[in-house]
Amino acid sequence: MSKFTIRTAIPADIPQITAIYRHAVLHGTASFELDPPDEAEMQRRMRAVLDPGYPYIVAQGDEGSIAGYAYANAFRTRPAYRWSVENSVYVDPAMQGRGIGRALMAELLGRCESKGFRQVIAVIGGADHKASIRLHEGLGFEMIGIFKGSGFKFGRWLDTVLMQKALNGGDATLPDENAFPGTLYAPNEKTGC
Repeated sequence: MSKFTIRTAIPADIPQITAIYRHAVLHGTASFELDPPDEAEMQRRMRAVLDPGYPYIVAQGDEGSIAGYAYANAFRTRPAYRWSVENSVYVDPAMQGRGIGRALMAELLGRCESKGFRQVIAVIGGADHKASIRLHEGLGFEMIGIFKGSGFKFGRWLDTVLMQKALNGGDATLPDENAFPGTLYAPNEKTGC
C-alpha cells in the first residue's frame, strides 16, 4: 500500500477491523483484552462510538484494504468527564512503520478538536510499548502517570501508561455547555453514581 485515504469507518469495514484487533489482542499489549471479540461485538462497539457522535476512522488503501483504524470515545461515563475523550489506534501488523498510525492519530485529534473536546487521554498498555509512547509524544501528548502492574497478560504484569493532550485551550477557559460535542450526555442530564 503506497497511498491511503483516511475516512469515517462504516459497517463494511468490520471484518478487517476485527482482524486487526484480533491480532493486537492475541499478540500484543495495546489491549488488555485476553479473548478477541467477534465481528458482532466489534460492530456493537463501533455503533457505541459513532452513534453519540465520537469519531471512528480508518486508513484505506487504494485497493480497498484497511491498514488501520482509530477512534475516540468517552474517557469515563460520568457527566463531568464529557469534555474528555480516550483515544485508540490500531494498525495492521503488515503495515506498521509506514506512518499510518501517525496519520490516523493526527486526523483523529483534528476531528476531536473540531467537535470541541478539551482533553484527549491515551491509556497505553505496557510501559515497554515504546512505539505508541513515541507516537503520542510526537503529537504533543505529555506523560501524566503510570499505573504499575495494573494488568496481567502473557504471564507477566504490565504497567498502564497515561498520556494527555489538551485541545481547544484545555482547561484554560470554560466550555460552552450549550455546544457539547457529543450526544452521550444531554445538557443537565442526571445520572446515578
